[in-house]
This record gives sequence, C-alpha cells and structure tokens, in this order.
Amino acid sequence: MAEAKRVEIGFEGGQVTAVRLTQKQLDGLRKARDGGDGWHDLSSDDGDLAVDLGRVTFVKVEGGPHTIGFSGG
Repeated sequence: MAEAKRVEIGFEGGQVTAVRLTQKQLDGLRKARDGGDGWHDLSSDDGDLAVDLGRVTFVKVEGGPHTIGFSGG
C-alpha cells in the first residue's frame, strides 16, 4: 500500500476528524471538494468515512518530518 499521510478535515462548528490517506485519496478528496457540495466516501486504515463536502472548512496535511535542533547535512 502507498504511504499514507495524516490529514485533518475541519467542519463547520469546529469539529475536526483526523485520518490517514494516501496521496491518491487526498487528491480525490480535494477534487471532490472543488466540485462542490454532496457526499464523498473515504476508505482508510482508520475505517470508512462519509464526508459532507458542503460543511468542510479546511483540509490540513501533515508536514515533513519534525526535527529538533540543527540537522546535519
């Protein structure tokens, strides 16, 4: 399976759901969101999720690896 990233999906009212999605699943979610309202189904290692696209306020994708201090190169 492709490497999954931690993604947080924020909704109207302040609720946030965190799931792990592959890049393909993330691209599909973004494309669906750009297409407007309705429902979008996601299936991940965390379980199945139906997202009401009309209530999504943000999609946050984890950044790169965290480091402390100076990193050698």
